[in-house]
Amino acid sequence: MLPWTTYEAMYDAALTQPEQFWLAAAQRVTWKQAPVTACRTRSDGWHDWFPDATLNTCHNAVDRHIENGRGDQAALIWHSCATKERQVVTYRELQGRVAGFAGGLRSLGVGKGDHVLIAMPTMIETAIAMLACARIGAVHVVVFAGYAGPELAYRIDDVAPKVIIIASCSFQGQTPIPSAPALNEALATATHRPQACVIVQREACSASLLPVRDHDFCTLEQSAPAEPVMLRSEDPLYILHTSGTTGNAKGIVRDNGGHAVALALSMDLIYGCKRGDTFFTTSDLGWVVGHSYGVYAPLISGCTSVIVEGGASTSAIRALCHEHAVKCLFTTPTQMRLMRQESRYLSRAILPALARIFVAGEYADPTLLEWARSYFRKPVVNHWWQTETGWSITAHFFGLPKREPVSLMNDIGRPAPGFRPAIVSSMPGEQCGEIVLSLPLPPGCLAGMWKDGAIDIPSAYLDETGRYYRTFDEGMIEANRAVHMLGRSDDVIKVAGRRISGVQIEKIIAAHPAVHACAVVAMPDELRGQRPVAYVAVDSQAACEPSSEEIVARVNEVIGRWVGLKEVRFVRHLPTTVSGKITRKRLLVS
Repeated sequence: MLPWTTYEAMYDAALTQPEQFWLAAAQRVTWKQAPVTACRTRSDGWHDWFPDATLNTCHNAVDRHIENGRGDQAALIWHSCATKERQVVTYRELQGRVAGFAGGLRSLGVGKGDHVLIAMPTMIETAIAMLACARIGAVHVVVFAGYAGPELAYRIDDVAPKVIIIASCSFQGQTPIPSAPALNEALATATHRPQACVIVQREACSASLLPVRDHDFCTLEQSAPAEPVMLRSEDPLYILHTSGTTGNAKGIVRDNGGHAVALALSMDLIYGCKRGDTFFTTSDLGWVVGHSYGVYAPLISGCTSVIVEGGASTSAIRALCHEHAVKCLFTTPTQMRLMRQESRYLSRAILPALARIFVAGEYADPTLLEWARSYFRKPVVNHWWQTETGWSITAHFFGLPKREPVSLMNDIGRPAPGFRPAIVSSMPGEQCGEIVLSLPLPPGCLAGMWKDGAIDIPSAYLDETGRYYRTFDEGMIEANRAVHMLGRSDDVIKVAGRRISGVQIEKIIAAHPAVHACAVVAMPDELRGQRPVAYVAVDSQAACEPSSEEIVARVNEVIGRWVGLKEVRFVRHLPTTVSGKITRKRLLVS
């Protein structure tokens, strides 16, 4: 049970007594050697959480729940939107499969500190591979299953894996896409050579195993089981590359101890989930949400995790929530917009067990949140975090007895414990600016960056003083600590010396009932420096399409003519990354 009643009491405890706060939070985790120090500054200036304490993340996610009598509880529930397959794996079954595959990896020469690259869609075997690496102290590097050869080769050379694991195919919709050609192309161009490749054979499209190089996943699962290896808290658990929307993809390193503590606390404090509850994230396991809340946080907390392969339809999400008594649903604004589009063919959702819905990954406008609240008749909130942080920078805290003000519900919330945001304005007297976070960051955030074969301090994220982490997001902070997001720093438009966020304009455009999605970017303007241009995707089922004049008039009425929106370009689809984020940079060259 959480020891605080209000947000203020919780946040102030973390702010004024951080050592006591985090050592108390660490009691949610099972340690071999318990921590006596919460945070220690490293010789390179970065920081370690719970230094010299020892634990094993896989033991915390699997074995200890069996020891506590939860072996027959479902640990993972998997649904494939492509093949319609389903699997339910209990904690006891998961332990057997993970321990066996960990033994199989060990038979291939994988040990503590070695890297294993996993290029698979969201499957039970993907989670097993991740947990097996954690069990023996190997560092997993999960990448998007749909990468072509060159992208895969880049990541192979970046992390130099001892073993690569793939599925025989992934899917685009319901069409199987063989994975072996991309792997072979990548290995033909990459300078690094793995010692072995492991392939999960799928019925839709099997792969031929090359002698010596390739091994069958299911056969390796039958190996002699490996016991969990005790690791230092600061030892790396995984490397995860950023999406590359802010430059070249960066290898974010996550530690074992701080990661486990932060995620265990967040499940209770933010999501209001306890042992035995069912948590459902629609994220691909290759993304940070899939890592944090598809696998590790639910399992460390003794919950049941529902994971899906492919884009789930509204009816599929509803069916899974109903069938498995999902308490908390975590999805994206993009997925929510698709659900809104499909929902006109369905009655309102009646899901008694569902308590709340969270969205993250990009901005969710209030119109979308209000629709979701009306459709599901549940609380629906946005929260803000990054691949680098691994969990919420700001959120809404459903584990606390005292509910937050309704006025906060349409924004991204207030800082999670240990996050201390501040605003750096580019112009004197401005209340908005880039959001920076005071160091040290709380546990669970990046332990460093993988660079040139070693873990380095994340200097690319530090301000010139070295005291702040730069989020590269712009916003405002109110007196009650509520944070308002304006968008990425490079998405802020400077019109005749005045700054306006593209998000502010998008919010107004998105409120039009015929708009499915929109994005606003800055174009050069000889007279005013920059001018906004809006790209609008119209709802295909809308009764009537909006005109450019109507959208411009709406923006002028709410913000003012000084914004200078004159150009509205209608498009069928907005360009997105494979994780579903709108890539505004691609609009600039369209």
